[in-house]
Amino acid sequence: MITIKKFVFNGFLVNTYILFDETREAIIVDAACADTREERQLVDFLEANSLKLVRNINTHCHIDHILGNAFIEDHYGLRPEYHPASESFLLRAKEIGDAYGFRIDRIPEAGSFINDGEKITWGQSELNVLYTPGHADGSCCLYSQKQGFVLSGDVLFRDSIGRTDFPTGDFDLLMESIRERLFTLPDNTIVYSGHGPETEIGYEKRNNPFIR
Repeated sequence: MITIKKFVFNGFLVNTYILFDETREAIIVDAACADTREERQLVDFLEANSLKLVRNINTHCHIDHILGNAFIEDHYGLRPEYHPASESFLLRAKEIGDAYGFRIDRIPEAGSFINDGEKITWGQSELNVLYTPGHADGSCCLYSQKQGFVLSGDVLFRDSIGRTDFPTGDFDLLMESIRERLFTLPDNTIVYSGHGPETEIGYEKRNNPFIR
């Protein structure tokens, strides 16, 4: 059974998730730690729970979601994994980081790419990759059918949706991704978003004011 631990990191309040199971193997999703205090929180949690970090997954590569990738590579030897369409965001990551007050000395190369329909596996667990562009090229959600949850990145939030005014954002495409990839999941599916609190698919179908 997958256990989920959420951390809220950096000035953009990004939700970073550690997922682990009985084997004590773990993955990190959206490593957003931006300073030594936040890095220490991750290390302390992993050590206190005797967890072995084996994969580093990015739901997409906007600057606020990748700030911890270099630390994860340096500390655990894990390069990030993300959809290949996300690579364009890394070309200007240092410049964008400077604009927002984040110093980025190095952008790790991808360890591998994840694509629609693939399975993210570790320990005795797996997540299905759902390609969901619209907020940004390369945006993916990670779905556990067995346990009924989805990590939605910045695609879907409680009572809100991802912004579409950044480069490669497309409102109509985001609506398509939400309706066809997320709203087809069972209503009781728990949504762990890239920012903010958890929600459920059924709740968002009934209440989200941005979905049409």
